Amino acid sequence: MTVPVNAKAKETDGQGKLVYVIPIEQEVERGLEAFLERSINEAIEAGAEQLIFEIDTPGGRVDAAKQIGKLLQSTDIPTTAYIVNDALSAGSYIALNTDSIYMKPQATIGASGVINQDGTEADKKAQSAWLAAMKSAAESKGRDPLYAAAMADKDVDLPTYGAPKGKFLTLGPKEAVEVGYAEAIAPNRVALLHELDLDHATIIETQPTIAEKIARFLTNPVVVPILLSIASLGLIVELYSPGFGVPGSMGIAALLLFFYGHVVAGLAGMETIILLLAGLALIIAEFFVSGGILGLLGTAAVVGSLFLAGANIVSMSISIGIAFLVAVIAAIILFKVIGMEKGLFRHIILRDSTKTELGYIASENRLELIGLSGKTLTNLRPSGTALVDGERIDVVSEGSFIPKDRTISVIKVEGARVVVRENSDREPDN
Repeated sequence: MTVPVNAKAKETDGQGKLVYVIPIEQEVERGLEAFLERSINEAIEAGAEQLIFEIDTPGGRVDAAKQIGKLLQSTDIPTTAYIVNDALSAGSYIALNTDSIYMKPQATIGASGVINQDGTEADKKAQSAWLAAMKSAAESKGRDPLYAAAMADKDVDLPTYGAPKGKFLTLGPKEAVEVGYAEAIAPNRVALLHELDLDHATIIETQPTIAEKIARFLTNPVVVPILLSIASLGLIVELYSPGFGVPGSMGIAALLLFFYGHVVAGLAGMETIILLLAGLALIIAEFFVSGGILGLLGTAAVVGSLFLAGANIVSMSISIGIAFLVAVIAAIILFKVIGMEKGLFRHIILRDSTKTELGYIASENRLELIGLSGKTLTNLRPSGTALVDGERIDVVSEGSFIPKDRTISVIKVEGARVVVRENSDREPDN
């Protein structure tokens, strides 16, 4: 017999039926889905005759649970859920999608209300969809959907089983057996195998690889916004730091960890990586090409790659929003404390100005001419030439025509523009 990679086998003294035991532990997320898909595919290739899922989970993501439910429903190998501790929330949905359920004496199943990331109840639409999914999973395996509904809807009144109206139903092993949600109570795996007539089976226990364990952690809905916040914070701090150092390295590392976890979990494909790299290239190109368009396109491409990698648009929007808020707050604080005199900003922002005290003169300002008198050398129509204080100067009248050889006074100087007015005490023409 060939044992699949990442599995450990032990022979019983029996007839050689092949049984795969697959753990479902910790929170339900898309990384768990990838592990289960690999394990089931290994079992199919090895010719397994039974799949046993040992469940101990407080629940997790609804979308991941639904995908796992589809995975279980699509396999032709008989499936058994062995609840060793808790199968709550999304865990109960996974158990309901198996052909049979067995429970340890202390185990529980239920409490499956939909909760948002902030701990509040989901909206009516999400609750209705989840309720339908729970009932459908129960019905697909010949179980009374009433109890699945009570697990997901606290308005269902089942006081007999400790779930009056206003409380989600949670079943212990005796109640689960009584209502037909569990076949029997099995205190250990030996008892479970006996119940399944598999006393003499060959057992293969699959375990997540190190990469899958890391991916499960990195795709956790709590970890994702932390990673994106570290990435945004590190890159913002780097803009205010001389050279490239620890903040930028931390930001890039956090971003790479995000995509690594989602690639291993099967959530991000090659198109996501290509879009990310294209976005980063456009952002870098923005430092060498003026205009801002490349930077905007690059930022849009990076954000788009995050959404493509994410398992859920809503949760990813929340994670990106948190990271953006962290970046804005950090940028404001750093701007007030450091300004833009250091870091990358000093290369991309023009801080010098053409001040007169620095020697920059756009044009000579002849303010000293104001009030001086002179004589027109040409007709002013309204511009022309006048002799003022012994100097030929281009002048302009206030708007009226001034003939040649008339006495004028400078009334205004606006940069290179010298404005004159004809004196009223001139001698009359002969």
